This record gives sequence, structure tokens and C-alpha cells, in this order.
Amino acid sequence: MDFLARIFIKHHNNVKNPEVRKKYGLLSGYMGIVFNMILFVIKLIAGFASGSVAIMADAFNNLSDTGGSLVALLGFKMSGKKADPEHPFGHGRIEYVTGLIIAIAIILMGVELMKSSVEKILSPTEVYFSRLTVVVLLFSIFIKLFMFSYNRDFANKIGSAALKSLSADSLSDSIASSVVLISLIVSEYSSFKLDGIMGLLVSFFIVITGLKSARDTIDPLLGNPPSRELVESIEKYVASYDEIIGMHDLVVHDYGPGRMMISFHAEVRADGDFVKLHDIVDTIERKLKKALSCDAVIHMDPIFVNDEKTVKMKNLTTLIVNNISPRITIHDFRMVPGVSHTKLIFDVVVPYDFEMSDDEVVREIKKALSMLSGNIFAVVEVDKPLITKEDITDMESKSKEERKKTNKRETEKK
Repeated sequence: MDFLARIFIKHHNNVKNPEVRKKYGLLSGYMGIVFNMILFVIKLIAGFASGSVAIMADAFNNLSDTGGSLVALLGFKMSGKKADPEHPFGHGRIEYVTGLIIAIAIILMGVELMKSSVEKILSPTEVYFSRLTVVVLLFSIFIKLFMFSYNRDFANKIGSAALKSLSADSLSDSIASSVVLISLIVSEYSSFKLDGIMGLLVSFFIVITGLKSARDTIDPLLGNPPSRELVESIEKYVASYDEIIGMHDLVVHDYGPGRMMISFHAEVRADGDFVKLHDIVDTIERKLKKALSCDAVIHMDPIFVNDEKTVKMKNLTTLIVNNISPRITIHDFRMVPGVSHTKLIFDVVVPYDFEMSDDEVVREIKKALSMLSGNIFAVVEVDKPLITKEDITDMESKSKEERKKTNKRETEKK
């Protein structure tokens, strides 16, 4: 497949190019249609010859896989369309939709196989063993492992959810064919009739695979957190300029592979040259677009670093917030002195899993600041921290460990 990619895909190593991604998807789709149609025909013949419901179900599973490859093919063609007035951010998310359709097809096929297997268990029929059947199943296992391999390779190379679903489907098919082969051999050399039972086990595996594939495509449609690698890359470019003191409120919008928009606030000195600072921000936006293939929108936040009263009040406010919880942080701090009162305007970052509600946090902060001298009036906005995919994985791992420890303690108490 790499050899074919070098022949048919110009600049095949430039996988960030939308046109190159599209051609990888088309190559995978065309090859999938060819392989699945071949497997459908030979398995259908072998199924009729042996009388095995598992092989027949496997044959029609390959027919549905042909439809899956066709859906992926159409998805890559449609996702490659340029932006238009009705879709100003392009059509990249169609690729996620096609991946979801493939996942649903996998689930439906698993359910149908489940029904056939239950019927076979309740009303078992004779399964005829032959060398032709064994050869057909071994050939199918080999082809499906090959399809799993190149679809997984292409999916990782171009970051495609649709190809990832196809690779998962191919792996489940190879396992299904392996189970069918084992059931035929066991049934031939023993009195156990495993065709229906093995078909049921395969159907469960197929449904689980489909559900996992569906989750992988639904997540980016709903909105996934960015990867830690992406966040660190953005921070690296921003931190390379001394004029930028810090950054916060990073938001990543994913409109499909190669179609990403990011926005964040860049903190700059309030007494700096704003014409120069604006030029630096423009330069950062252009660099991010070139390096990460994304459109960047940067908002400048002026920070008072030399005003002693503002710095002192910010430090005091930070101490008050930390007393509520060290997990809460503040940014965008401004102080506006007035005749009757002093207004403090700032944002607080409250974790998603914090024990207090956002309103309770704001009330506690305002209550503590109102006790200070100078008639303080606070305007507080609540932000949520940026969470990456890796952070979610870490939290899930910690949660599992905590559950294990809790179960161990309860067992020891008993």
C-alpha cells in the first residue's frame, strides 16, 4: 500500500495537505471495495457448500464492509470540498460523519449475526467441513489483517477517524473468521456443535467494536479537547517573544482534519508600545498558521506590572482566592479607582470537578474582598481550565486507581 501511495499520490509525505489526505482516503476506499467484494463472493460459496450460518453471516458482513468502504470513499470526496457561503469552515467534519455511519453499520451487522446465532443454537443444523472452507477462511483472515494493517497505518498517518473505524472493522472481521474456523474444526472432530455459540461470541465482539468506533467519531463531532502536544506547541511559539508575558483562555475549534481555528488571550505590558505589540501578535498568528495549519485569533490583555497599588491588590486578591482553594487561579486583573469605591475586575479559573458551584466561589471571593478597606467592589467572571486529551486519560487512570483502593479498603474492613 505504501508502494501504491508513492505511485498514485503526489507529494505523499505531505499528509497535512488536504488534497494528499483526500487521496489516501480514496486509495483506502477503492482497495476496501475490491477486497470486500472478493471476500463476499468466495465466503457466500463456502457458506452454501458447508451449511454454516457463521460463514454466511461473515459473507454478508463483508458485503456491509463494502458499503462502509463506499461511505468512506464518498466522505473523503465530500470533506475535500472547499469552503462556501453555507459552510464557511469547509466540509471536513463529513469525515467524522462517515466514520459514524460505518460504526453504526458494524453494530447493525453484529446485532443481525446475534439473531442468526441464537436461532442456530435453538435449532442446530449440520455443518459440513471441507478443505475449501478452511482455505477460504484462512484467505479471509489474511486479507482482513492486511486491510487492518494499512487502514491503521493510513489512519495514523493522516489522523482520520473514518479510516480508524475501517481498521477496527477489519480487525473484528479477522477475529470473527478465526472464531468461525475454530468452531468448524472443533465440530468436525468432536460432538460439540459450536457454530451458533461461536457466532454469538463473534457478534458480541462486533457490537463492542462498533460502539468503540462510534465513540471515536462522536467525540470530535461534539468537541474534543486538544492534545497536550498541540497546546505545548502553541505555548512554545507564544513564549518565544519576550513581549508576551503570558497566555490564557486558549480555545481550539476543530472543523475537521486540517481545518482548525484557535483563539487565546496574550498578556502584554500595559505601558508597552501597542503598535509594536500588535505587530508581534500578527506575526505569531502567521507563524501558527504556517506551523500548525490553523487560523489563530489572539486578543491582547494589558497587564500592569509597574503600578505598585495594582500589583499589591492583585497579590492580596490572589491570597484570598488561594485561601478558598489553591486549585483556583486568577488572571486578567484590573483595578479601577473611583470616588466612592474601588472596582476590581478579574477572571477566576475554577476546575470542572470543584466541590463548590461557580456561584458559591464568586460569592466567597466577593465576601472576602468586601471586608477590605477602601470600599472594594468586585466584578468576577468564572473560566474553566483547558483540559487536554492526555489530562482526561490521566484523570480516568487516577479514578480507576482510587476505585481499586476503595474496594480494597472495603474488603479489608469486611
